[in-house]
Formats: sequence, structure tokens, C-alpha cells
Amino acid sequence: MRFSGQRIAVTGGAGEIGGRIVEKLLTEGAEVTVLDRQAPKDPRASFLECDLANPVGLESLARVMGEQPWDILINLAGVQYFGPMEGESPESLRLTLGINLLAPMRLAQAVAPGMRARGRGQIVNIGSIFGSINFAHFASYSSSKAGLRAFSQALRRELSGSGVAVTYIAPRAVKTGFNSPKVLQFAALTKMAMDEPGFVATRIVEAIAARRDDVYLGYPEAIFVRLNAIFPALVDRALAAADRRVSQLFA
Repeated sequence: MRFSGQRIAVTGGAGEIGGRIVEKLLTEGAEVTVLDRQAPKDPRASFLECDLANPVGLESLARVMGEQPWDILINLAGVQYFGPMEGESPESLRLTLGINLLAPMRLAQAVAPGMRARGRGQIVNIGSIFGSINFAHFASYSSSKAGLRAFSQALRRELSGSGVAVTYIAPRAVKTGFNSPKVLQFAALTKMAMDEPGFVATRIVEAIAARRDDVYLGYPEAIFVRLNAIFPALVDRALAAADRRVSQLFA
């Protein structure tokens, strides 16, 4: 079994994708602790209740995490706002950046010293295709995931040679309750493909087991990631008509 005896922490491990990841890791012999506001469905997993959006709660969790030996940290928890940038509340902005970016950074900061001292470990950050293709009306979400992607790359370079791997995984849209009705309308208007949670969970676990660096899920989205990095104006033109249609949702 690929994860036999490994101690793994998963933020957001009680959610639709997280629950499937936890189940797969447990089946492969891991000792899994779920970090979430809700208890995991699988009774085999340990549970550490926490609120990643609360600065005091995050610091308390970071202290606990830093005191224990972890083989793998999976930063999966996330939130999303969909709509015009000017309509997003300050609280939503703080929540999005806090959960999607600050919490993964702080928890990685907490566990990295122990991993480095033991000469082994893995920090896994679950981002999004939206962190590389920055869609209109997802400004704060795309920004937070773009930041997570940059953090993953910087941390990987910093930990190079230490035995600690940093894996960044970017799924495309997934069919979960995470999506609001308007997000589903967006997907229909833009003909955006959406993957099943089980498929995404399997791909994530495979990438973790292989200790891959960067993984982008979905075609043609993975191609557009590379195009957007080199020819953003080309992607602007490709998305322009769809952006105009989607803007009508907020007219």
C-alpha cells in the first residue's frame, strides 16, 4: 500500500472531494487526520475541529500541527465568490484570501521545519485551473489560487534538496455542492466541462503518491494554462464572447 503508516493531515477533509481523498488514503494504509469544521464521514479518520478563517483558530491549529510529526499535509479547503468584483463584500474578500491562501501558507510554515529535520515529507496544495486562467467574475478566487500556485513554486525551490516535496494540483470545475446556482449557469453558458468528484479525488491521490510537482487536470484547460502564460491576449479574445454572455447574469 502506497501510504502505509504515513501520517497525513487534510484540510477540508469532510467535503465531497475531501471525503473521497480521505477514504482512498485510509484504504491505502495511511493514518489520516481531518482538519475541518465538520467531522469526517469515515470513522477511521481522526478529527481536529478548526476554523481556518479565524486568525486565532488558525494560529492555534498551526501550533498543534507544528508539535506533531507529519508525513504529508494536504491543503484542500477552499471557498469561492462568483460575481462582479465591485459586488464582493470586504468580509468575503478576507474569507477567500484567508482560507484559500493564508491558511495553506501558515500550515505549511508550521509543518515544514519538522519535515526538513526528518529529511522527508510532502506539502500538497490544491489549487485550481482558475489560478492560471483568470476568469472574469472570479477575481478573488482566481487571485487566491494564483497566489497558492506561486507559493507552491517558491516553497518547492526553497526546500529543494531537503527531502520535502511540494505538489501543486489544479483541478478544473468539479460537480459538487461547492457550486452555486449561478456558477452552474456560468458553466452552461460557457460550455465548461465539469469533472466528477470521485475522478478528481483519484487523480489527486495519484499525483500525491507520485510526488509530482505541478498537475493540471482537464483538457483543453491544461493547454489553455500554457497558452495564457505565453499569449494572454490570445486567451482574452477566446474568452471575450463568453464573458459578455456571463455578464448578463448580473445585469
